[in-house]
Amino acid sequence: MNDIPPSASSAAARHNLRRLAIYTFVRLAGLLITVAVGVYITIFIAHGGGQLDQLRQAQIQAEVSERIAGMEEFRDYTPAERNQLIRDEVQREIERLRLDQPFVYRSLDYLSRAMTLNLGRAEQMFSDAGSRRVYHIIGERLPATLLLFGTANLLVFFIALFAALALSRRYGGKLDRTIIGLAPLSAAPGWFYGIFLILLFAFVIPWFPAGGMVAAPPPEGRLAYALSVVRHMALPVAAMLVSSIFISIYSWRTFFLIYSSEDYVEMARAKGLSSGDIERRYILRPTLPPIITSFALMLIGLWGGAIILEQVFNWPGLGTMLFAAIGHLDTPVIIGGVVIYAYLLAATLFVLDILYAVLDPRVKLQN
Repeated sequence: MNDIPPSASSAAARHNLRRLAIYTFVRLAGLLITVAVGVYITIFIAHGGGQLDQLRQAQIQAEVSERIAGMEEFRDYTPAERNQLIRDEVQREIERLRLDQPFVYRSLDYLSRAMTLNLGRAEQMFSDAGSRRVYHIIGERLPATLLLFGTANLLVFFIALFAALALSRRYGGKLDRTIIGLAPLSAAPGWFYGIFLILLFAFVIPWFPAGGMVAAPPPEGRLAYALSVVRHMALPVAAMLVSSIFISIYSWRTFFLIYSSEDYVEMARAKGLSSGDIERRYILRPTLPPIITSFALMLIGLWGGAIILEQVFNWPGLGTMLFAAIGHLDTPVIIGGVVIYAYLLAATLFVLDILYAVLDPRVKLQN
């Protein structure tokens, strides 16, 4: 009998779990450091190396002057007294925002607050919102972005995966040649196709709404509300599908063709295994690591195009928020948007990296 003692088996399991935990911690720490470096560079650029502080002080001067001019208790003040009051209030606000300190020290403090999204209040945007704090604004916009891009990414992955597997069985057929011919369509970004989809299916053939997330006024009832959201998602999701699906099918179908010609696959066929077992055990599993790598690169491209795509469809997500913040030079919202996008990219890479380590035995875990 070559049975492994239970104590040895449990020890091996604990050892593997420890290695996986160390690997996870190292990858997570590396991604957080990368995010911190990127956020600091963004802070430095957004502040112009400190040059925007002068603009911020001018904005504070204008806001304080307007506020004091509208207060009844200061109407009887002389111009000199009112000017002195404005100067004192402006100075207190400058000290509160630490604008009187060197930019290097303030930038490090801003980095620590940016990493936790503790960025205070928006400077120019959402003046009519119930709360103008940056993390509240991001929290309101984040679900819409996750809903749209999460749905599109899942559809792209599963449709491309099964379509590529099906095409690998029919190599050289009409459908296979058609997909190859359509692959160059993925050279254009999703927002490019979104413009044409809006013109065609929102104006020429008015089947879907041109933009927004839900009808105005919002329909009553959960089912009616959900159906309205689905109708508004149809065109942006279709735009992302057109911009990604054909190249994904083409490249993943190539992976399947490469692995289906391996010697061990021919041996499995010679043994009489069914085509389904061969695809699952000898073609699909070894092909998943390069497919996941390809999918990760595609996700990065989709996240990068979120700003323009959401702006084209007037989708109330992070992209629209960041676009408006850039137009208003709203530094806290700009940095908050960059931080949350960095976290989303890091989370995507982290999950895919862990999946890669699980699926590919060649990935070495730390001892």
